[in-house]
This record gives sequence, structure tokens and C-alpha cells, in this order.
Amino acid sequence: MGKVERRILAMDEIDRGVVINALNDKRNAMIEAGQSTEDVDDVLLKAIDAPVKRVRCREDEAR
Repeated sequence: MGKVERRILAMDEIDRGVVINALNDKRNAMIEAGQSTEDVDDVLLKAIDAPVKRVRCREDEAR
């Protein structure tokens, strides 16, 4: 097997909500157009179920 490349995104709850809403909007548009939503469904579920890793940050970095 070949190597699999993975990407890790650091997001706060607002960013996560934006991604989930955008994916859901895309999914709804694909359903209306009669297209398969399998790939979008997979990514949407990954975004919803992504584990949380809490990290310390200085107050000025939190903004």
C-alpha cells in the first residue's frame, strides 16, 4: 500500500460550526440536484465526530 497523507486542522468551536454548516448546505444542494452525497456525508461525519484536544495558549493567542 502507498502512503496516506493526512491533514490536521486546528479549529475553535466557531470554525467547526462554519465547516459543519457549509458541508450540510453542500449536502442539501446535492440532494436537491439528485447527486450522490456519500463523500460529503463521510467528511461531515468526520467533522462532527472529530476528537477534541485541549491545548494551552496565552490569552493574546486566543484571539
